[in-house]
Amino acid sequence: MPAWLEVLLRVVAALAAFLTLPLLVGQLEHKAMAHMQGRLGPMYAGAFHGWAQLVADGVKFVQKEEIVPANADRPVFRLAPAVSLLPYLFVFLVLPLGPDGLVAQPLEIGLFLVLAIVGVGVVGVLMAAWASANKYALLGGVRGAAQLLGYELPFVLSAASVAMAAGTLSLPGIVDAWNPWWLLWQAPAAFVFFVAGLAEIRRPPFDMPIAESELVAGYFTEYTGLRFAFFLLAEYAGIVVISGLTTVLFLGGWRGPFDDAHFGWLWTLLKVFAVAFVVIWVRVSFPRLREDQLQRFCWLVLVPLALAQLVLTAVVRVAT
Repeated sequence: MPAWLEVLLRVVAALAAFLTLPLLVGQLEHKAMAHMQGRLGPMYAGAFHGWAQLVADGVKFVQKEEIVPANADRPVFRLAPAVSLLPYLFVFLVLPLGPDGLVAQPLEIGLFLVLAIVGVGVVGVLMAAWASANKYALLGGVRGAAQLLGYELPFVLSAASVAMAAGTLSLPGIVDAWNPWWLLWQAPAAFVFFVAGLAEIRRPPFDMPIAESELVAGYFTEYTGLRFAFFLLAEYAGIVVISGLTTVLFLGGWRGPFDDAHFGWLWTLLKVFAVAFVVIWVRVSFPRLREDQLQRFCWLVLVPLALAQLVLTAVVRVAT
């Protein structure tokens, strides 16, 4: 097979996953929250268990009128949802699904690239906040930027702990170096990474940039129709990315109890959806943190814990 054709097929497969997996996570959230909170609405669209709810939501968004505020910066306003969404597409290109090169673009510095790209989504948040010409949107954007600045540090430190333990920045290389005892040894780093990841994608209880009770809908208050849907899609894509990174870095990626060569992709997907379910569970279970609580938890709990784990990893590496 020509090299260009192989690269094209890998990119198309990554794009298909990018367009499919976030929608499946959205459907999972509809059903999981409906059961956990006794909601009846999401169970009616469709003959069996509300299977058509996702389709109904898509039709609803398509039918809604696209409105741009009169005082908005129109080009920036229209571009912001794409800027929030596209970074996650690039992350999909380097996330390994299975062994033997089952990844769209294997890179030796894949982890470094992912950590650099994930934070770009906040640029779309700031663009939407400023361009909306709305004080609630602006407050939401400023909160989002402050949240990113705080939680980016423990997010990177916890990932660095795993990279140091594996001795590589390659995501497939980290999975190859993974051992089951890492589930205990790197457990503090996994906790920090997961929690900081929730804050990075602004999921509850770290959703102060949205805070409906205070800011209407935060930075996407003025968005309607498909552009509002793109922001929601970016949120679900972020869940898939954080779940995928947690799986690859801390849960062994494609490693499972049976043949990794043939079923590696299946173990990866099962772990990703299991972590995504935990993300949904956290949303249902915990109330939103206040801004002061959010920052205090970052700097007084997560950062010291991540630094302690990094020191422990360095000691173990030197000793072994």
